[in-house]
Amino acid sequence: MIFDFHKYISTFLKFIIVKYQRCDPRYLLRIFLYFFLPAAVFIHLGCSKNELKNKNILIIGMENSPTNLDPRFALDLASSQVIQLIFNSLLTYDINGNLIPDLAEKWEIFNNTEYIFYLKKEVRFHDGLEMTSVDIKFTYDFVLSTKNQSPKIGGLEKLKRIEIIDKYTIKFILSEAFGPFLSNLTLPIIPRHVVEKMGDDFVKHPVGTGPFKFSSFDINDKIVLKANKNYFNNPPRLNGIIFKILPDETVRLLELEKGNVQLLQNAISPDILPRLKKNNRLKIIKRPGTNYSYIGFNLKDPILKNQMVREAIATGIDRDSIIEHILKNLATKASFMLSPFNWAYEAMVKTYQYDPKIAKKLLDKAGYPDPDGDGPEPRFTLSYKTSQNELRKLIAEVFQEQLREIGIKIIIKSYEWGTFFSDIKSGNFQIYSLTWVGINDPDIFHYTFHSESYPPKGANRGKYSNKDIDELIDKGRKEINIEDRKKTYSLIQKKLAKEIPYVSLWFATNIAVMLKEVQGFQLYPDESLNSIKNVYFKLR
Repeated sequence: MIFDFHKYISTFLKFIIVKYQRCDPRYLLRIFLYFFLPAAVFIHLGCSKNELKNKNILIIGMENSPTNLDPRFALDLASSQVIQLIFNSLLTYDINGNLIPDLAEKWEIFNNTEYIFYLKKEVRFHDGLEMTSVDIKFTYDFVLSTKNQSPKIGGLEKLKRIEIIDKYTIKFILSEAFGPFLSNLTLPIIPRHVVEKMGDDFVKHPVGTGPFKFSSFDINDKIVLKANKNYFNNPPRLNGIIFKILPDETVRLLELEKGNVQLLQNAISPDILPRLKKNNRLKIIKRPGTNYSYIGFNLKDPILKNQMVREAIATGIDRDSIIEHILKNLATKASFMLSPFNWAYEAMVKTYQYDPKIAKKLLDKAGYPDPDGDGPEPRFTLSYKTSQNELRKLIAEVFQEQLREIGIKIIIKSYEWGTFFSDIKSGNFQIYSLTWVGINDPDIFHYTFHSESYPPKGANRGKYSNKDIDELIDKGRKEINIEDRKKTYSLIQKKLAKEIPYVSLWFATNIAVMLKEVQGFQLYPDESLNSIKNVYFKLR
């Protein structure tokens, strides 16, 4: 069969011309993906299988460029996903969200304030030198020093001091009992000898003990990692990984179809999945996730500090419709931050169902009456910040239309990821939408809502402040018995849901699309890429 590419292009262009007047950019994108993309794929299938076989390198499409590969400072998902492959921690989470040993062999607890860790032996950094208790102490001492302004300090303030017992034994001494302490021991460990030599340049060439070694980082292009063949916990089966940074979804999908990218995780719009399911070179796996999407507020803003305004916004958003029609039911509504899979989850919290009539009444009571009786004039205007992700921008446009119906004008401002995230961290916003990734312990409430956790010390970016909540959070941190903690965190969730510092949106279903040759990849609830060390190619 001879494929007439020029004729295919000509037909495609005629189709666009006929339809042009009713096309917005998203419509044109869909035409391209469903009509033109198959031709490009047909041409470029070429030698991808041979390349996989010869190089044994997994190429992963990444939506955003990491902002920082130094684990003492990194906060964004892209950075964390790369960091977890380069470094190890004392403890880590398994595929079901349970804490398990990583660099630690075992640990003992005395009087709820002393934790002794026994380290695995012969664990080596990528430069060949052994990791010891000296490196553990160095890492935590750095984060604990307020002069270093590490955002990871928030969960360690009860850590009084660290004592080295011997080369493979280290003691953590707390000032008082601290329930979530173990969950804060997932901080990646850095080598003292390298950091003392490199200083601030460590971020340019990070060295860890993980299954992969850092090779290069071309910003906004790609990150290259090489396999650590001396990895202490079964060396990876791959020779390396390339993260290709592809912010544009069309490019990501084209690269996947061509075989130039072999794996995408959660970087695909739901309405593209039917097309990918028809591709017999690809396979798709799904799993319910714990990643929590929300709308955040600047609570110092003169409009948004009014609780009734926030309630009106929550009531004016139709989450069911968005989940069904845009997310294609690949998400479940969230009542608050903790997912139903979390041991501290509280189901009986105040929720906000879509009801424009109630939303309008709330705005009236808040002191923002409709100026012209359901006319075009808005009650007030808000700036909404988001990234340049196409799906997030589409959802922002839906929010914009839904809130317009209750009299709120939304101005959408989208930025490339680094700029957007920098604005959110610095508090430069009115409202925004983001996703919390990797929520395991309910101590997340201290990091996000305690009045001591304003940036840079924590992530209370909206400047929420409530003395009663502070006291409950402090109480929950001191409790050791899990049932006591559960009762306290139940109260916290109920009070926070009522005061609505966030509009809870949904928990996303995690999705991965990959070539069928890719074997061994598993989805973690928090989007972790830990299973990459077990991935291999099985060529057909």
